[in-house]
Amino acid sequence: FLQVLNEKKLQEVDSLWKEFETPEKANKIVKLKHFEKFQDTTEALAASTALVEGKLSKNLKKILKKIVAKDAHEQLAVADAKLGGVIKEKLNLSCIHSPMVTELMRGIRSQIEGLITGLPSREMAAMCLGLAHSLSRYKLKFSPDKVDTMIIQAISLLDDLDKELNNYIMRCREWYGWHFPELGKIITDNLTYCKCVRKVGDRSNFASSDVSDILPEEIEEDVKAAAEISMGTEVSEEDINNIIHLCDQVIEISEYRTQLYDYLKNRMMAIAPNLTVMVGELVGARLIAHAGSLLNLAKHPASTVQLLGAEKALFRALKTKRDTPKFGLIYHASLVGQSNTKNKGKISRMLAAKTALTIRYDALGENTSAEMGAENRLKVETRLRLLEERGIRRISGTGKALAKADKYQNKSEVKVFDPSGDSTLPVVSKKRKIQEVDEPDTEVAVKAKKFKAEMKEGTAVEDGEPVKKKKKKKDKEKQAEEEEVLSEELPTSPVTEVR
Repeated sequence: FLQVLNEKKLQEVDSLWKEFETPEKANKIVKLKHFEKFQDTTEALAASTALVEGKLSKNLKKILKKIVAKDAHEQLAVADAKLGGVIKEKLNLSCIHSPMVTELMRGIRSQIEGLITGLPSREMAAMCLGLAHSLSRYKLKFSPDKVDTMIIQAISLLDDLDKELNNYIMRCREWYGWHFPELGKIITDNLTYCKCVRKVGDRSNFASSDVSDILPEEIEEDVKAAAEISMGTEVSEEDINNIIHLCDQVIEISEYRTQLYDYLKNRMMAIAPNLTVMVGELVGARLIAHAGSLLNLAKHPASTVQLLGAEKALFRALKTKRDTPKFGLIYHASLVGQSNTKNKGKISRMLAAKTALTIRYDALGENTSAEMGAENRLKVETRLRLLEERGIRRISGTGKALAKADKYQNKSEVKVFDPSGDSTLPVVSKKRKIQEVDEPDTEVAVKAKKFKAEMKEGTAVEDGEPVKKKKKKKDKEKQAEEEEVLSEELPTSPVTEVR
């Protein structure tokens, strides 16, 4: 604890640093009132940790009660406003925190060796370095299992190995294909191809070689049959040796890749178990590598997590004012792959939101279980199932419930051509009920004549006095028009009544 001697000079904040240029000037501003030494580094770390978190340690509380309580009328300058609030609440001491206090603390730290006597500078530097290391280790919560740098290096190496393996295998197939081109079509698996070539070598050796431990019986017979009638060129023994050496490289890299993948899976389950459950170890490792660290990834919002890896497409879309991408690295997650094309955007958005929660839980939480990730994955799978089944939600009187809707089935209807539309006969009035006519056109003509005769008989009155009939025209082309006029005027034709 230091006591301020000249408070007037503290008012000039901008020039306060000049008063701490030398230890002599600093002693004129403040003087040492009380000094309490820590017993060991552990006690110093506990006190420093409490100060960083804005808490009041037990030792500091005892000292404040003894020393500062005597001068309770004076103000206590604190560098942390949160700590000042705790001291004022528990000890009822007046605390002050301002830019003047910050500048004063900076000056005291610069001349601490001159203000506190009896401490060699070498010991002071060693103690400060040890405490700084301990405090940094505590802040980072350092643990060998929590090092995400190993994940970044492992996933980068895994991608490099995949590229090199593809190049090596393609070169091996092309090289050996000049000698035995039929083998590449029979054996599709790359690793099996290389093992077979390494074991047999020249194609003439296939007839006498036993490759049953590598190939099934059916494929082995096909290979031996193809080797006898192969159209490939003859190569020297030196060429075969180089091809076999390349196959050795491919097999060794493949085995190392398998071992590296197992290592990455175990490391991901140790560092980010919930993230691994949500999106898988490969996608999770790529997200961490893209962000730089697990802590940096935890600072990203869900929308950024969704588009990580698609920055180029995003900025191109913003520049050209087109639709922005819906997913980045998260597209390779199994949940997004399970959904159809229509729902991929919705699922990737929901998956990114849940993934952001699991990342923060893994980075900042102390629990190492993967229960949270499993619960969130179940929610996303349920949502995916609802979207796939086209589940519809309705609001009932008691709350939300699932509507029971049958799954839509497309029923194709085959329409048959209606030949009645091809008839050239006059159209009958709508006021008369007409039945569909399926008979040939000849029967339609006969029915039309009967209908005409019935209409003529029906125009007679009760006393037998017939109505005057219209004369038929001899022209056959106008006969159809007359029948149409007759059928339209029939309901309104006058009927004579006898009184």
